[in-house]
Amino acid sequence: MPTLRDPLWNNIRVDGPYLRLMDSAPFQRLRYVRQLGLAHLVYPGATHSRFEHALGAYHLARLTVRVLDDAGELGAVPELDRQLVVAAALLHDIGHYPFSHALEEIGVPHHEEVAAPLIADGPVGRILREEFASDAPERILALVRGRSESALQGLISGSIDLDKTDYLKRDAMMCGVAYGEIDVDRLRHALTIVADPVTGRPTVGLREKGLSALESLLFAKYQMYRNVYWQHAVRSATAMYKRLVEDALRAGVLAVDTLVTYTDAGILHAIESAGDPPLLAALRERRLYKRAMEAPAAELTGLELEWIAEDRDRTRSAEAALARAHGLASGELLLDYPRKERMIGLDLPLLARDGTVRRITDSGLAGAINLPILAEQLYHSARWLRVFTVGRVEIAPAEVLAVLAAS
Repeated sequence: MPTLRDPLWNNIRVDGPYLRLMDSAPFQRLRYVRQLGLAHLVYPGATHSRFEHALGAYHLARLTVRVLDDAGELGAVPELDRQLVVAAALLHDIGHYPFSHALEEIGVPHHEEVAAPLIADGPVGRILREEFASDAPERILALVRGRSESALQGLISGSIDLDKTDYLKRDAMMCGVAYGEIDVDRLRHALTIVADPVTGRPTVGLREKGLSALESLLFAKYQMYRNVYWQHAVRSATAMYKRLVEDALRAGVLAVDTLVTYTDAGILHAIESAGDPPLLAALRERRLYKRAMEAPAAELTGLELEWIAEDRDRTRSAEAALARAHGLASGELLLDYPRKERMIGLDLPLLARDGTVRRITDSGLAGAINLPILAEQLYHSARWLRVFTVGRVEIAPAEVLAVLAAS
């Protein structure tokens, strides 16, 4: 029975159908896709892969199912559902692009959509049908997309899914920061199966005693976005990589439907083989673009700027206008405004000590952390509009905002 040594969770046992899935070519590709994209250019230890993260999520799924079973919570949950939720945890990131989430910001399909053919067809689909059930791929896809009616859906996609638990702790450890501390054991043992107060269906809920552990997860997420995921140099490297790949797509060097087949090194090699763009050399030599202007979201209240992360043609037009005004060439000035994520999103049943079940949402809960205030603090302190340039240039915020308004 193979046991893998993991720096975060120690021993991870992989056997039976899960070992077959792990050994498949689509899953093995994840060994060569970094979990945090280009963050290793800022945090040298952040070279861990999607492969490691997927194994961690799988490990947590096995442990959590066992804890729920030992507590007598799974009497009405079929054995197949328990097995499929573990498989879904293992496969949930199989559709990630090279350098992880970055490319989703240039308009390519979301990694969960790209995962569909990888899970339904080829070696993974064949293993799932042979080992579990004829409809196993479809049921796993529903879990990954958050659309399953399984009572265990919340373990794969939801407010307290196991994906978050692993990546927050793993990313913090590998980056060498102290922001991802989560009371994992307390959180796991506070999980329960309850009747959803809205639909009446059985679903994963949280016992009231786990509120402090839940708060530890939410605050860890806030801190990691503020200090790692949206750190200015990480966003500079990400902006450079996005523009590099986007230019290659527009030139026909790369094709959208084959992006998911590349590893991190593979996509850079493919771009290099068709030429040697300056952005590629700059990334490889860590010559990151400098901040020419930056402003926190708190100073941008009332401005509609979400299009910067969504409308690439409009964004490129604004970049070109600013570049011309400062004597820079195409691609030497980049705009960055991270897509607004629902990072403090919360929506799950809470089992009170008196046995009543109510739904805890973004509106908060008496006696718990003030979620609306925390969410606003996240965006105001962590999310910044930035202009990056190839060399040191100072651009006044008013000039940038005028160009954005005219674009």
